[in-house]
Amino acid sequence: MTFLIISQILNGLGLGMLYALVGVGLTLILGVLNIPNFAHGVLYALGAYFAYTIAKITGSFYFAMFLSPLLVVLVGFILESQGVRRLYHAHHDYQLLFLFACALIIQEIIIIFWGPIGFSLLAPPSLSGAIDLGFLIYPKYRLVLICFAFFMIICLYLFLTKTNLGAILRAGIENRDMVKVLGINVNMVFLYTFGLGAYLAGLAGALSAPIMGLTPSMGLDILPICFVVVVVAGLGSIPGAIIAGILIGLSQGAATIWFCLLYTSDAADEGLGVDLGGRRI
Repeated sequence: MTFLIISQILNGLGLGMLYALVGVGLTLILGVLNIPNFAHGVLYALGAYFAYTIAKITGSFYFAMFLSPLLVVLVGFILESQGVRRLYHAHHDYQLLFLFACALIIQEIIIIFWGPIGFSLLAPPSLSGAIDLGFLIYPKYRLVLICFAFFMIICLYLFLTKTNLGAILRAGIENRDMVKVLGINVNMVFLYTFGLGAYLAGLAGALSAPIMGLTPSMGLDILPICFVVVVVAGLGSIPGAIIAGILIGLSQGAATIWFCLLYTSDAADEGLGVDLGGRRI
């Protein structure tokens, strides 16, 4: 039972890291542009599908992880510069409808190019299999995912707190009008913010592909979780989005533990044993 609890905590932590990446990206866009990006989920899906295609063409999983988020950034730049920017002076309803329409269109494009049936992206041989932690045998890729996502979150935090561009983005969240008064090109700030949010969504999608698989609806599936992260964190709070994402992931792991314990209890009442992780409890 201890092995089950520890493994689900680690699983929840891995999910939480992915939620934190996606949630921070959505928080940045919402805080600076003041737009709830309904296309954020499909950007996450595009990251996974781009990674699958690049890995299949090049045979390099690591190159796919590097290049796919950059392609998603390009899509984000197009959405912002050619669509959202033209609606900044319009009512918010137009911006919401535009991004929601983009989400539906991109999802249909995914179905056209990759088909309606889901599939999976295998981790490379160097990250396949499991590793013995001494107290638990745990999948190697999931462990690397936790460490890499944590590293990326630290890099993002340092970028936002230690660089001039990061200071401008944080200032835009606090007071967008003041950024304009200081003579900063607000349109470029909006473009970079949307691009950074798209990058984080695409990176999370690419990292999630080997463990969650790929389906055309994966973008719409994660979108409600993204908004939950933003609401729990507090609108515009980047540290809050990181913490909220991790807590939500851990909550899902805890729910799995509770379900397994409940199922085990019911099976025990019926005189049955349940095999979990090679151990009967």
